[in-house]
Amino acid sequence: MLAEIKGLNEECGVFGVWGHPDSAQLTYYGLHSLQHRGQEGTGIVVSNGEKLRVVKGEGLVSEIFTPKVMEELKGTSAIGHVRYATAGGAGYENVQPLLFHSQTGSLALAHNGNLVNANFLKHQLEAQGSIFQTSSDTEVLAHLIRRSGFPELKDQVKNALSMLKGAYAYLILTENELMVALDPHGLRPLSLACLGDAYVVASETCAFDVIGAEFIRDIRPGELLIINKDGITSEQFAFNSTKSICAMEYVYFSRPDSNIQGINVHTARKNMGKRLAVEAPIEADVVTGVPDSSISAAIGYAEVSGIPYEMGLIKNKYVGRTFIQPTQTLREQGVKMKLSAVRGVVEGKRVVMVDDSIVRGTTSKRIVSLLKEAGATEVHVVISSPPIKNPCFYGIDTSSKEELIASDKSVEDIRELIGADSLTFLSTEGMVEAIVKTEGTDGFCLGCFTGNYPTEIYPDTLQYYYQK
Repeated sequence: MLAEIKGLNEECGVFGVWGHPDSAQLTYYGLHSLQHRGQEGTGIVVSNGEKLRVVKGEGLVSEIFTPKVMEELKGTSAIGHVRYATAGGAGYENVQPLLFHSQTGSLALAHNGNLVNANFLKHQLEAQGSIFQTSSDTEVLAHLIRRSGFPELKDQVKNALSMLKGAYAYLILTENELMVALDPHGLRPLSLACLGDAYVVASETCAFDVIGAEFIRDIRPGELLIINKDGITSEQFAFNSTKSICAMEYVYFSRPDSNIQGINVHTARKNMGKRLAVEAPIEADVVTGVPDSSISAAIGYAEVSGIPYEMGLIKNKYVGRTFIQPTQTLREQGVKMKLSAVRGVVEGKRVVMVDDSIVRGTTSKRIVSLLKEAGATEVHVVISSPPIKNPCFYGIDTSSKEELIASDKSVEDIRELIGADSLTFLSTEGMVEAIVKTEGTDGFCLGCFTGNYPTEIYPDTLQYYYQK
């Protein structure tokens, strides 16, 4: 489905390089490959070993980093960021990486995720004299680091990270080292690779492929990597937490050519489609997927069901970013601009429409209407994930609970509202087994489906997401 128009958006992606003369250029290519994780703002901080320099702005990677800008970004290490604004709010000041200067040196931060105790920590820090320059929860870490009483930066960072709760994949760049940290539950993806003698880190492995880097391993939950002239060292700042990678990374967010925790995303999605065909057998003439993230699941459904897969929906890749619209009417118009039904494929046919999720339901309703307007006699909607009944607190914009159609409506109610002839969601167990091919739901965050979250959720955070 189209993240821009369905109300389901990943907050951001991070990329970093240590020890390469073309670090800024490599970061540009890495961010470009992660552009699907955020299209509202981007930035790069580069270090030449003596000082840090930042270039950032609101817009796409190619819009901010023109050839002239890239010529001026020189250094052997860099970190970069692409973002979609969620709880942190929009605005240039919130575009990352954030860069801070002090008498003891500079420090840049790039963050993927969301801290559930950010407001609690901000109140404490402000009472102690801190003044925040952004509304982003990312800035909290910088204040905690500088207020730590430890003499070495490594210990300052470990102490600060131990105070955070929620989802975070952090890149921390100074003049002479790069630090990489993942939250104790491993909620967000983060991986390490090498390019010759240089090290590379990224939210997704597809970013390694584009620059020819060789994957080494995934960052472990609660791990702090320190990369400098002496090489790479690993330390744990948290222990004994239950691993809980976000299941939606496999369902929707990550690129199909990425591997998350050793599992190929395309393969996982195809397996979800196969499982759907078992859980939701339908008599139909054609299977089609909603581009782009549902194509893999649609192929899997067609393979097991024996119903031919066809390209019944086409995405117009040349339409501008129409998703930043204030009204539902304009959002629905965006659906029509970005998607078209192929009459020659669906006319007179019973269609199985495979999609990855339903959030508000308005987009699904419009797509069902598109298919029927193009002559489909029946439209059976099958969803390759369970109903999203609860908001995400960890960096995915799934709206407030009141805007989630499945929070207070049955499957039959949703089917009637979107105008489908039938509607089936994949079971939670089926989704997890499709991803890992084992029974049980350990190892995943399923909070948006089940309401069971891996961390404590603070009252002020609950109030924000459950507001009426």
